[in-house]
Amino acid sequence: MRHRFTAITLLSCSVLLLPFLQSPVSAETAAQAAERNIPRELKPPVQDLAQIDENIEGLFEEKPYQIPMVLNDSVENHLEYFKTRGRDVFQKWLDRSTRYIPVMQDIFREKNLPEDLVYVAMIESGFNPYAISWARAVGPWQFMPHTGKLYGLKIDWWVDERKDPIKATHAAAEHFKDLHNLFGSWPLALASYNAGAGKVQRAVLRTRSEDFWDLKDSRYIRRETKNYIPKFMAATIIAKNPDAYGFIVQPAGPFVYDEVVITESTDLRLIARCAGTTYETVKELNPELKRWVTPPDTTHYILRLPSGTKTTFTANYQNLPSDQKIRWERHLVGKGATLAGIAKQYNTTPETISDINGLKKNRVTPGKHLLIPVDGNSKQQDLSYLSPEQFGKKQQILYRVRRGDNLTRIAHKHEVTVADIRQWNNGIRTVRAGQKIKLVVDVDRI
Repeated sequence: MRHRFTAITLLSCSVLLLPFLQSPVSAETAAQAAERNIPRELKPPVQDLAQIDENIEGLFEEKPYQIPMVLNDSVENHLEYFKTRGRDVFQKWLDRSTRYIPVMQDIFREKNLPEDLVYVAMIESGFNPYAISWARAVGPWQFMPHTGKLYGLKIDWWVDERKDPIKATHAAAEHFKDLHNLFGSWPLALASYNAGAGKVQRAVLRTRSEDFWDLKDSRYIRRETKNYIPKFMAATIIAKNPDAYGFIVQPAGPFVYDEVVITESTDLRLIARCAGTTYETVKELNPELKRWVTPPDTTHYILRLPSGTKTTFTANYQNLPSDQKIRWERHLVGKGATLAGIAKQYNTTPETISDINGLKKNRVTPGKHLLIPVDGNSKQQDLSYLSPEQFGKKQQILYRVRRGDNLTRIAHKHEVTVADIRQWNNGIRTVRAGQKIKLVVDVDRI
């Protein structure tokens, strides 16, 4: 009985194991047969399956772009422009970018944002801290005054932090984060950076689409904004692989520096002399400074100096004679004031005030401000270290005429003459609202 039960058990096991003992050929035939039984409309396309495999294989590979790129006609047109007519300008952008991209990318990385956002600064300003638009947007990120202040940037008579590549990048990162939280899409967030969030929101509602390319095909956003995303994508594609597009980058020096604390308003030329460097170098490291002195309204101003000069500066500054530690004062010119009278008031000379403030014909204008060197001991100041060539660095800007402007008012606002404006603009005699005219202004006053 036991033998019979064993035989039945073995027979049952062999029947159960039979499907698993089939040859590979038989198994493949069964699979093919099963596939034939699947309705054609339910079979996944071969290219979709290949895409899935490709995505899985590339899951742990570093992505070439942190913001998805699209290569369409519009992007290709901008690529072609940068390679041809815009080549010289784009070359300058690439060369200058090597100085600022590393420090800017560090900031975006700290804030968990795509590092490719640095290329927004490329199309906004070419990484130029002193860039200024016709709409008075300033700095590498082209902040308008209201937006800059909204994100914590200080803008007054002494400083404009929109020009600072570090502080302005922190502000831009927070702005990008807010825009992306609002739209959930980087193309829309970048379009909003250009046009304003309100305009893009209205365009989204009118087109009933959250796809930037649908907005681009509509009439609800300006041409500048329609081109903004393709321009950004083209600039990013080239900047991340310049050799492929025939560009040879000439790297600028890295943006590295020492920091010192300045406790009183101090002339930058004196600081440069103590650090063993030049005034131009100190200004380049501290582009936020609008004047040639540190702000007088703070006793803890952090100033950048060339890397490796902090010890030299500290030792030399501590040993300076007291008559060279000059305090600077901002003076408002009143009605009927004369240069001689102001000089006497501060125990200095008219020539000193005129040279320092770049005055023409030794005339002062009521309502304007002057920087005056002041010595607490009422002694004649030692200004021998102030070389005349360090004054008056100029930059050409485009100014958009506002309602109510005329040549006299524009000249007064920018401390130039009406004759100057006419010379720069082919002898124009009148202006109209919305018109753009050329002005050449002091860089420190932008």
